[in-house]
Amino acid sequence: MGASDFANLPHIGESVRRKEDYRFLTGAGQYTDDIVLANMAQCYFVRSPHAHAKIRSINKTAALAAPGVIGILDGQDVAADKINGLPCGWLITSTDGEPMKEPPHPILALDKVRYVGDHVAMVVAETLEQARNAAEMVEVDYEPLAAVVDVRDAQAKGAPAAHDIAPDNHCYKWAIGDKGEVDKAFVGAAHVTKIDLVNNRLAPNPMEPRAAIGHYNRAGDDYTLYVANQNPHVERLLMTAFVMGLPEHKVRVIAPDVGGGFGAKIFLYAEDVCLTWASKKLNRPIKWNCDRSEAFLCDAHGRDHVSHAELAMDKDGKFLAFRVHTDANMGAYLSTFAPAVPTILYATLLAGQYKTPQVYVEVDAWFTNTSPVDAYRGAGRPEATYLLERIVSRAAWEMGVSQDEIRRRNFITEFPYQTPVALQYDTGDFIACMDKSQELADVKGLEARKAESKAKGLLRGVGYSSYIEACGLAPSNVAGALGARAGLFECGEVRVHPTGSVTVFTGSHSHGQGHETTFAQVVAARLGLSPDQVDIVHGDTGRVPFGMGTYGSRSISVGGAAIMRALDKIEAKAKKIAAHLMEASDADIDFAGGEFKVKGTDKMVTFGQVALTAYVPHNYPLDKLEPGLNETAFYDPTNFTFPAGTYICEVEVDPATGVVRVDRFTAVDDFGTIINPMVVEGQVHGGVVQGIGQALMEHCVYDRETGQLVTGSYMDYTMPRADDFPNITIGHVCTPCTTNPLGTKGCGEAGAIGSPPAVINAVLDALAPLGVKDLDMPASPNRVWAAIQQAKA
Repeated sequence: MGASDFANLPHIGESVRRKEDYRFLTGAGQYTDDIVLANMAQCYFVRSPHAHAKIRSINKTAALAAPGVIGILDGQDVAADKINGLPCGWLITSTDGEPMKEPPHPILALDKVRYVGDHVAMVVAETLEQARNAAEMVEVDYEPLAAVVDVRDAQAKGAPAAHDIAPDNHCYKWAIGDKGEVDKAFVGAAHVTKIDLVNNRLAPNPMEPRAAIGHYNRAGDDYTLYVANQNPHVERLLMTAFVMGLPEHKVRVIAPDVGGGFGAKIFLYAEDVCLTWASKKLNRPIKWNCDRSEAFLCDAHGRDHVSHAELAMDKDGKFLAFRVHTDANMGAYLSTFAPAVPTILYATLLAGQYKTPQVYVEVDAWFTNTSPVDAYRGAGRPEATYLLERIVSRAAWEMGVSQDEIRRRNFITEFPYQTPVALQYDTGDFIACMDKSQELADVKGLEARKAESKAKGLLRGVGYSSYIEACGLAPSNVAGALGARAGLFECGEVRVHPTGSVTVFTGSHSHGQGHETTFAQVVAARLGLSPDQVDIVHGDTGRVPFGMGTYGSRSISVGGAAIMRALDKIEAKAKKIAAHLMEASDADIDFAGGEFKVKGTDKMVTFGQVALTAYVPHNYPLDKLEPGLNETAFYDPTNFTFPAGTYICEVEVDPATGVVRVDRFTAVDDFGTIINPMVVEGQVHGGVVQGIGQALMEHCVYDRETGQLVTGSYMDYTMPRADDFPNITIGHVCTPCTTNPLGTKGCGEAGAIGSPPAVINAVLDALAPLGVKDLDMPASPNRVWAAIQQAKA
């Protein structure tokens, strides 16, 4: 079945209400913290108060004698049991051919702590209060050392070194593109636009903080880890094969309902291993719940780039070449996918929607005494889009053309299109996205709205952002050549029951995306069922075949495609059964709308009849077919999918206070085939809100002298709220993806990718009459006001 046929099936494109919402809205969801095991103990971690320090000694005597304490484990215990450190899942090779510096990442610090919040010891007690009280009694003798937290400071000569293996704090240097050709293009350029940008560090802050329960079963000598995680099979693989040295069949990882992830729950964390290991050592199930203060300190952060970019153009504003240098902050350790974010997932998107003939990108990655930095909603794509769309708008202003016109002059219009930075776009219609966005944004009425704002003493500006992203990391062989230490396929198993209802087991995982509904729509559409007849199972390595989880907007395009492959097998076998029942050849059987028909006749049997026959094989071709109707398929995509769109933001700025108000926001996206418009709209809304949050308010700040996280709570780290936003206008253009059977493209990260540059470009457009030419995120009132005062000086 082709993508165009699939898009026309019943249930596809329908806003079916989410099946899972009833249990969530009525409090019947089961999250990790809802799980209570017999004889379960509680854990609390002793964390470093220093950004960098030697551990001289740890005295646990008083804490061990505290009420309710079961055990206290530290780095010495880890070393004695030969538990390895956390692995990094992506290897980057430097431009000199040497592998990246990959320092050990112990689950409990042994000799040094390297960031505030680093794991020092775990205290296990009967109750959480007892564990917390005992943790305060653990006496750690630290020798504080100088720390470095800013990526610009990390590369300075004589800067404190986070690791002996990297005395200059340098992790790797990586590059892509033809530097020589780029340099030549700049020589003949009529105009060059330059920009220096900081992409601010973010704390992910999912609604449900991380949580885990480690449970060792002596009877079977096996383990179960309940964990709020986005990819349980990867968690199990990393923990068993690389850290604990256990056979995979001895460990079951269950990720029940998960209250948001945004990338922060992809990774294997130290706490997960600690609880699994300690549950055997102490012979008790052990639960740990991350509180919000801990989450700020120890969840992997996102972004944190410092970049310089230059765009060369001819006299008409046509792009000739683009060159970029980025310094990327890795934090204190290499988190699971961290090296891929500022390289493969960032630099390869810097062609954007534009037919720039030459692009060269160079990335230096650095260690600092901060929380590790890894994938956060968009993972590299927001960083690329922000840099590119900021410099494109600046180039427009410098060349004296409008933001939309400079984009139109340079849009790619013929597909497939090979970019100069590895990726090949299969399809798209960037002009249509721009046209629809301008129509929905009522750009023609902008001047009248500017006049209304001016009458109130306010400044109004408009900002454009035309993004493209690569979703569904693929294919495995290419990813492997680029450093991935795992495959990037997905698995789907379809079990048809005797009554004709269906259970689907998927290696993808839902943490808010609505898989239980959209995957059911896909299966129901193919088999002619109601979505209520389809049950979706995920998040349990004991029930689901090996899968790679959810990240990179891959679920429907990769996970859904695997299910489609399994459905192809189901349909092929079912046609044989139907042919036998109707005494025909299976080549003469058509299947549509849940009915099998013999071509050119009125003979027909239903899908339910075939299903029953498969399990009650009284009239069955047993000499040719096995009973049953279960099939499994793996899908390894041949290319990324490439969602794209144009976002237009209008803001009002109060020059007296620096307050920015988003007045209008329009998002037009091309997601290919859309399964459920309501779910997609919700994903776009959520992403746009996170992107505006980064643009205007969110920012992780470390004290550059002490390494303390200054923004360690909601009192200091500003999160966006509902009344910070207008109604978001949503529109769609559809060019179906040509490389998967559904024609779908990812939608989960688009809003967070396209919105930050649209917002900042709008703010700068508003401030242009005052002489403000540059501003880094977040555009908080204080920063905007200060920029205005500086421009006046």
